[in-house]
Amino acid sequence: MTRRLFYITLGATAGVLIVRKLTQTAEKLAPSKAIPGALGNLADAIRQFGEDVREGMAEREAELREGLGLDGHEV
Repeated sequence: MTRRLFYITLGATAGVLIVRKLTQTAEKLAPSKAIPGALGNLADAIRQFGEDVREGMAEREAELREGLGLDGHEV
């Protein structure tokens, strides 16, 4: 009986320690913790891309308006 209780206690303790270690490792490897700056960099890159696209669209619209003789006319 004592031996069985010892092994049950040992197994429960080992289980708790393993779960705690796995939880800590998972928290360290979570995307928000592992690379917090990378998501900010990605957001900045997307924002910059959008600005570049809008700038290019405005330039192209100006070229088209000039080419069609629509400069200064409201459409």
